[in-house]
Amino acid sequence: MQYVDIGSVRVSRFILGSNQFSGFSHMDVKTDQAMRHYYTVARIKDTLRRAEALGVSTLIARADHHVMRMLMEYWDEGGKIDWMAQTCPELGTTQVAADKAISGGAVGCHVHGGVTDFLLAQGRLEEVQADIDHIRKAGLMAGIAGHNAGVFEFAEKHLDVDYYMCCYYNPSDRSRKADHVHGAKETFAEEDRQRMIRLIGTLSRPAIHYKILAAGRNDPQDAFRVATGAMRSSDAVCVGVYGGQMPDMLEQDVAIFNRLLVHKSDGEAVAAKG
Repeated sequence: MQYVDIGSVRVSRFILGSNQFSGFSHMDVKTDQAMRHYYTVARIKDTLRRAEALGVSTLIARADHHVMRMLMEYWDEGGKIDWMAQTCPELGTTQVAADKAISGGAVGCHVHGGVTDFLLAQGRLEEVQADIDHIRKAGLMAGIAGHNAGVFEFAEKHLDVDYYMCCYYNPSDRSRKADHVHGAKETFAEEDRQRMIRLIGTLSRPAIHYKILAAGRNDPQDAFRVATGAMRSSDAVCVGVYGGQMPDMLEQDVAIFNRLLVHKSDGEAVAAKG
């Protein structure tokens, strides 16, 4: 496993995502519910331990009571994975969620992508700087997520953050509501992926590439090939897994990612010598 420093924290370049743990399939309500039933606290902790064994040192998960209770048990039992928190707009203000992350032991916290998409549409994205400053004051890395490439174009000019969470797709309209709507129709367009990839190459902060598999719609080999090809030396990917669909999905994804990233590094080394 390769690692990269984001701020003062060392993170694995394969970061474990957690949408599946909380029942966010981005497919349909039936799959959302199946994920909730499958991912008991015991199964989530087992997944984290398996990730640790593969060299994964970082988890991105929501700053909610479900996640925080699970992580408390996992850490009490000897778990070592670091938590980077995502704020939850349905549970209160960004600062309320950030305070949960701070008190719950997170090493970093980023503003939810739905919130930044919404604020961009409303012409209010500059408001998140106060949230970023609040997170940093507590000693955590502070970032923003976004599905709309325009979020990061604005941030480059007007915001001071530690990292970006860049979604490869902009699947649903967040201009009127920041929250995710379970069961809503979502669109995963190739032009959105290409726009985000082009933008990432110009960004001044480390980027965590996420939803690279289009919530299970993309072939893993192709998805990881595209992502590793787009990653800069400062970047990482965030990928969630669903053991109810494939018990060894985590191991397979990490193996594909590591192989492609090593191959890329070898190719870059040869090119540099040439």
